[in-house]
Amino acid sequence: MREDYLTPAGYGEAEFIEKRSRFIGRVWPVETEAEALEHLKEIRSRHWDATHNVYAYILREGGTMRYSDDGEPQGTSGMPTLTVFRAKEIQNVLCIVTRYFGGVLLGTGGLVRAYSQTAKLALAAAGVASVREWEELLIACPYGMYERIRRELELAGAVVTATDFGADVSLEALLEKGKSEALNRRLQEISSGAVEALVLGSKFRAVRLDQEVS
Repeated sequence: MREDYLTPAGYGEAEFIEKRSRFIGRVWPVETEAEALEHLKEIRSRHWDATHNVYAYILREGGTMRYSDDGEPQGTSGMPTLTVFRAKEIQNVLCIVTRYFGGVLLGTGGLVRAYSQTAKLALAAAGVASVREWEELLIACPYGMYERIRRELELAGAVVTATDFGADVSLEALLEKGKSEALNRRLQEISSGAVEALVLGSKFRAVRLDQEVS
């Protein structure tokens, strides 16, 4: 059985300035080492004039973890960048932090803080998604019950993916596998048996954590 995991929800980019040094952080979801290295090649080509292009990536397959200080003092950049994602248990992720030196030395502690902060900002820009097995639901309800049904879905942790306002309201939603029976009992209770969530199937997919309402 496949295990749930966290990964970037998409591409994210952020900048951080420390004592005139400019740090540009970029985060991607990646699934293979070849994909990670292709992004790295593109960034090195685009920022050929940068002082450093530090990177770190974590891949689920084979438990691969790689990082590079790219000329910064050992342990001040690549490992701190990697640690940001290990601490949050983010997988299938690549982060590249490009630095343009501003003329002022930051010292070991300053470099660690700058690279860590830039990686955190880039991850925040990308967002975090949970990859897990979801049941695909279809719910039809009268207009008068729409707000109540929507609220119950949110309370159950469902993610509404589509809404169609026709003769009735039809909602498509994703709900973590194993929770549909409890949701259906609640829907039947509040609608006197008129509303039911039909389970169309299930699949593994990534859903942004900030889409979920608890």
